[in-house]
Amino acid sequence: MSGVSGRKGLITAHPAAGSMVVGHGPVTFVVRRRPAVVGAVLALLTGAAAVVSLGVGSSFVPPVDVVRALAGQGTSTVIIQDLRLPRITVGLAVGALLGLSGALLQSISRNPLASPDVVGITSGAGLTATIAMSAGLGTLWLGPSALLGGLAAAAAVFALSWRYGLAAHRFVLSGMAVALALRALTEVLIVDADPIEGQRARIWLAGSLNGLGHPEARTLLIPLLLLLPVLLWAGRAMDTAALDDETARSLGVRVVPRRVALGAVAVVLAALTTSQAGAVDFVALAAPQLARRLVRAERPPLACAALTGALLTVVADLIARTAFAPTQLPVGVLTAALGGPYLLWLLVRRRTA
Repeated sequence: MSGVSGRKGLITAHPAAGSMVVGHGPVTFVVRRRPAVVGAVLALLTGAAAVVSLGVGSSFVPPVDVVRALAGQGTSTVIIQDLRLPRITVGLAVGALLGLSGALLQSISRNPLASPDVVGITSGAGLTATIAMSAGLGTLWLGPSALLGGLAAAAAVFALSWRYGLAAHRFVLSGMAVALALRALTEVLIVDADPIEGQRARIWLAGSLNGLGHPEARTLLIPLLLLLPVLLWAGRAMDTAALDDETARSLGVRVVPRRVALGAVAVVLAALTTSQAGAVDFVALAAPQLARRLVRAERPPLACAALTGALLTVVADLIARTAFAPTQLPVGVLTAALGGPYLLWLLVRRRTA
């Protein structure tokens, strides 16, 4: 073990293991080099995608001027900071939260298909949001209704998959069954609803960043900041929560409470995201697995999954805004279209592995 800092004990390196221990005394963290490098690259790519997206619109702003506008300089400050930045901020937050939620769900279920849109959380939020819109409730009720619906759907999935603990294989199957049932109920409500309200519900269910701004960004970012200590704990708890039941029992680890706690965090993140931006599919499914393959880890890394989700969402929103201009597609339409080929690739890869 060799020191790599001027202050003894703050940073020590393990060359053979490719990791560093950061901290001193009881407060230490293990930083692995490859995830750190991948995370840095993803952060740079996400920042670059955000700058490009900020510059593209009815009037093009060069990247240099975008950076100057973000610093409060130049003639494009109003366009960048007041009109475009809130939407991009929401997109980054939506992608990051979905990436985190998918990583947690896939880790506790040990299944790459586990994501909020597959296991019914998004469908539950969509059903209650449709009920709120069909009843003529105001916009202020839309977010809370969707949040409660997502939490209720998750509670149903947890109850159905519980058998002497949280059965991983039952979790995904129960979630798929709940998702199908809730989507069918949602379609029935839309058909019977007023045509205007039904069309409004369909647009919301597609998942869109259109019209979102500072209020939605605050609604997503403040809980994320408050949950940072919990996410730091989750990064360590995932190591034991992903163990199979027999291995966990042999090690004397109470893995079930950890799985339930991690699942609860994932549900809150997914329901919160859906309540603000609608059903943005595919991101929570793909981002953790893409991050896991980049890092070459056994389980999806939380930080890299969040960055990958943010990058996917910003790029998808950029394409959705510009591919058919002046018509702007909901970002969820584009991400859902990418989900089918991804699932086929995943199935072929698992079959040939």
